[in-house]
Amino acid sequence: MSRYIKSRKHAVAPLAALAASLTFPVAHAADAPATADAGSTTAAAAASPYLPQVKIEGSAQSDYKADKSASSKLTQPLLETPKTISVIKKEVLREQGAVSLIEALQNTPGITMQLGENGNTSAGDTFQMRGFSASTSTFVDGIRDLGAVTRDVFNLEQIEVVKGPAGADTGRGASAGYINLITKLPQIDNSIDGTISVGDASRKRASVDVNQKVADNTAVRLNAVWQDNGVPGRSAIERKTYGVAPSIGFGLNTATRFFLYSQHVRQDGRPDGGLPAIGWPAYSVAAPAATASQLDKDRAAALAVAPKVDRDNFYGSYGDKEKVKADMVTAKLEMDLGGDTTVRNISRYGRTHMDRILTGIIGITAVDPTNRDTWTIARSRQGVDQTNEILANQTSLNTSFRTAGLKHDLSTGVELMYERQETLNFTTTGTIPAANLYNPNPNDALPMPVRNGSGNEGSTTTTAIYALDTLSVTDALKLTLGLRTEHYNVRTTTTAVATTGGLTATKFSAGKWITSWNAAALYKLAENGTAYVAAANSLTPPGSGNFVLSATGQQAGTADAQETKNYELGTKWDLLNKRLNLTAALYRSENDGVVSVDPITNLSTQGGKVRVQGIELAAVGQLTNFWQVTAGVQTMDAKALNQRAASTATNPNQVVTDGIRWTPKWSATVWTSYQWNDITVAGGVRHVAEQKRVVTVGQPAATGLGTLPDYTVVDLMGAYRVNKNVSLQLNVTNLFDKDYMSSLNNGGGRLVLGAPRAVTLMANIGF
Repeated sequence: MSRYIKSRKHAVAPLAALAASLTFPVAHAADAPATADAGSTTAAAAASPYLPQVKIEGSAQSDYKADKSASSKLTQPLLETPKTISVIKKEVLREQGAVSLIEALQNTPGITMQLGENGNTSAGDTFQMRGFSASTSTFVDGIRDLGAVTRDVFNLEQIEVVKGPAGADTGRGASAGYINLITKLPQIDNSIDGTISVGDASRKRASVDVNQKVADNTAVRLNAVWQDNGVPGRSAIERKTYGVAPSIGFGLNTATRFFLYSQHVRQDGRPDGGLPAIGWPAYSVAAPAATASQLDKDRAAALAVAPKVDRDNFYGSYGDKEKVKADMVTAKLEMDLGGDTTVRNISRYGRTHMDRILTGIIGITAVDPTNRDTWTIARSRQGVDQTNEILANQTSLNTSFRTAGLKHDLSTGVELMYERQETLNFTTTGTIPAANLYNPNPNDALPMPVRNGSGNEGSTTTTAIYALDTLSVTDALKLTLGLRTEHYNVRTTTTAVATTGGLTATKFSAGKWITSWNAAALYKLAENGTAYVAAANSLTPPGSGNFVLSATGQQAGTADAQETKNYELGTKWDLLNKRLNLTAALYRSENDGVVSVDPITNLSTQGGKVRVQGIELAAVGQLTNFWQVTAGVQTMDAKALNQRAASTATNPNQVVTDGIRWTPKWSATVWTSYQWNDITVAGGVRHVAEQKRVVTVGQPAATGLGTLPDYTVVDLMGAYRVNKNVSLQLNVTNLFDKDYMSSLNNGGGRLVLGAPRAVTLMANIGF
């Protein structure tokens, strides 16, 4: 049976589209026509003002579930794509009140946050995926996105997380996969959506999404955001964000379409240098030497049993700052040539600049071991001025054709890209006073870092050609083959302050052709179920991630590229009349070419390896017509193979590494919602198992924490539709006020805590 629903396109109340569109077979039976099927639209639903006019053919539409990737490189439906792909749609983010990319990525397991080393704190979105760094594998509409920016989701239609090496898709450095952010673009309709939020820690946010048809095939769209907030539990931390994203589309719903769009974001805040790890379970203190004084022994004993510091302590200065300017301008042309053939060209210029002054914390001194009021912690002052630029052009062709009785779905193209990063260094002169450990004073006068003339400048030029082909051998059997070859050229200049005064410049360059591939076979076990086996690789050449080359080691221009290979066996099923998707995958990734030392000669080689393997399960879609879920669980067995550090005169034994930092053995996430008439309730649970910092054989943590403890966080949401244009939404994050750390630095002495319980009230407005 077919029915039509007439209403607005953009949901104003969370899950209003779901509640309005389909019959719940038991609780809402009274609302349905006597002849309605379980998958049919009810008369009550037809009166809802929250859905576009759509035609339902006996199945439900889900706000959570996507059936196809927005990437032109992935030509098949997700059910028939032999990769692990998670699609996080904007409807899920709205329900959760998620506003940043890091918050959005909590919807997929296997992603962990990272913190910088000792006095330095990583800026922007810094994370690992399946045990490998993925910070430089973020893309916007298929083009690499660089820069130390905390990405906001105000201009995103959805987020696509592709896991496992994907060099044939995106090129160098995709050891863990990649994250593709899909931008909102103009559509042929008129709509206005707005959101206003207030919450704990003086949080205030307003966003707007306006789409306007201006001619038969032309529309404009404007997305904008303003946010001014503190951080719950951290009263000294302030963050402001302003963003605007105008766009125009010509030729919409025709064979030739042209989009011109841009995004401009400004961030201004006070960065968080974190808290000392003292007092947390398993915190350790370096044992004093046998010849140490009794005072030093008493100090060590007192530090080992000291309590935690207050989570609101701030060890920096009110003069600390972090300012980010991020701009990008994009032009995209699409032409349908007929016969399932489309040509696309996309060009982009992007520039991100970060100016930061941060106070870090280092070592603790128990001045008087019997009086904690006298204890101090040393501070450092870090200045960073970094600029990233990117100029990219991609031309692609998608087509379908037959040869020798085989159908081909081909995606091929040429990519040209120039990337540049410049980092200017600072020096802090004068004495930096220590802070009181338990009662720091942000008003302390701290010397300002000043430019010293040193720094790094690097650029990478890439020319690539790729072809990704899916061959339909039979109606049930499909083979996927992908090949990408690219030439990259890295040039770096490191300027240092000479010991005799003045500056010295060291230049390095490296460049070569590298080739990435993938291969997969997929079999349709049923119309709604597939099984597949896949293999792929990715190459990470020296300097490709941080634009820095050196004379020796992994970053030497003469070093071989690290190669990561991934093997995956999986199955995907669409159940409940294609409303619910279930996926399962066994995966194994091996990274080869890590710098190690020979166990006999003690000389450096590239004989080290990293291996991560596990299982990933996911479910997304509708359990009933009014009940939706998105969930995932992933295990990671991470090992370092043949990795040793050289022995020295002071340490005659080689240090052997057998694990990988920040790789929990398992992690899981679930978010589910249910709508009853005008009321929606939702909730979620996030769990991350213990993450190791110390991964050397036989060497427990000498100081600080050796592990980041496991944690489980529960979130809740409730929404009420006031009328057809307004709904109110209340989000409570960390419902049980769990005290947990979200990240730990590599030294083990500094941590960042997860947010305590926080409440946000949101008004969603739509016309």
